[in-house]
Amino acid sequence: MSGKAKGAGAAVTAAITLGLGSWVAGDRQPNALDGGLQRWIDGVFAHEGALLRLFVLPTEPYILLTLIALMTLVCAAQRRWEGVILCLAGTALPVALNTWVLKPLFDRPLKDYLAYPSGHTVSLVATLTVLVVLARPGAARAVAAAVAVVVTVMAGIGLVGSGFHYPVDVIGGACFAIAAVLTASIVLGRRRGGR
Repeated sequence: MSGKAKGAGAAVTAAITLGLGSWVAGDRQPNALDGGLQRWIDGVFAHEGALLRLFVLPTEPYILLTLIALMTLVCAAQRRWEGVILCLAGTALPVALNTWVLKPLFDRPLKDYLAYPSGHTVSLVATLTVLVVLARPGAARAVAAAVAVVVTVMAGIGLVGSGFHYPVDVIGGACFAIAAVLTASIVLGRRRGGR
């Protein structure tokens, strides 16, 4: 993935995150987009609580930390030190920024917590985006990207269907994670080029 493609992807997804966040800032109720997607999810998965819980499973810390550790170990074994840094910083920084900056900034409560952007989605998509960026160009990257999209959509359905998030929270979380990881990858690439 070229630096220009990463830059464009980061800019577009960051703009979506900020645009959606501005739209829902301070909202205490679902908006029209949330309502439409929520009705569809509820209609399709109305009596599928076990399936929805399964869909949410990839967002759980013990799953994500295991995947991050494996990716980091593979990069270290291959002496891909920038990959090691991306595995660690590219997954931790988006979660920290989301928790301590974006959620308070947009102040969209759901129940007793801030919902936009979805922290579960940020952690999942940041991890999957690191995997896609580190995958070898060609078929491996295409397969990693396809799997990442499917897992993210399923997790989003699970989070919304279980009542943990509004759909816009999930979309904003996914976009923020992609923007953050692509930006980190660009910065690491420039550091390498500057040596």
